[in-house]
Amino acid sequence: MIVIFYFVGTLGNTSNLLYGPYGIDYDIISNSFYISDRGNYRIMRYRTGSMIGESVADNNNTASSDPARLSFPCGIYFDSFSKYLYIGNSGLHNIVRWTPGESNGVVVLGNTINGSPGNTSILLWDTVDITLDPMGNIYVADRGNHRIQFFAVGQSVGSTIAGISSMKGNASNTLSSPSSIALDSQLNLYVADFGNNRIQLFLRY
Repeated sequence: MIVIFYFVGTLGNTSNLLYGPYGIDYDIISNSFYISDRGNYRIMRYRTGSMIGESVADNNNTASSDPARLSFPCGIYFDSFSKYLYIGNSGLHNIVRWTPGESNGVVVLGNTINGSPGNTSILLWDTVDITLDPMGNIYVADRGNHRIQFFAVGQSVGSTIAGISSMKGNASNTLSSPSSIALDSQLNLYVADFGNNRIQLFLRY
């Protein structure tokens, strides 16, 4: 079955419209798609075959300054085991874990106090995508810092596994505004290196 969300170029904030959708993930158990509706500061869930969705995480159509709420959500990852949504909360430079349907999330990575960006091993800048491996380790496309950060399960201090922190470049070991990431079955990392118009492959660290 092929499902296409087709909104004829119309933006909006109702249950059948989106504004600047960015990320998407699929829940095989409930046969649903989760979509980050960036311009509406919410995450929508659409059952397969339906164009009427429901908001499962939102901030009442306004950007929040509370790090545990949403501001320009981008990449999302749904963990079918824990039932958590992991959200790249780019406007607040952090990663938020959200139980669908709850009114607040929990900051799991990045600034927990005021949502300010940074380039240390703890802080992030413009968190546009996220994925998890089968062990629960977290990978973040840290676009503003031109790097991919790896966080071992349960840890808030990360390590750079692709790119060089705060160094924009086009060499084989540097990135320019990485925008999306994916892992294959061997945990090799694929990076959409937006500023360099290329896809970079980084073998498992």
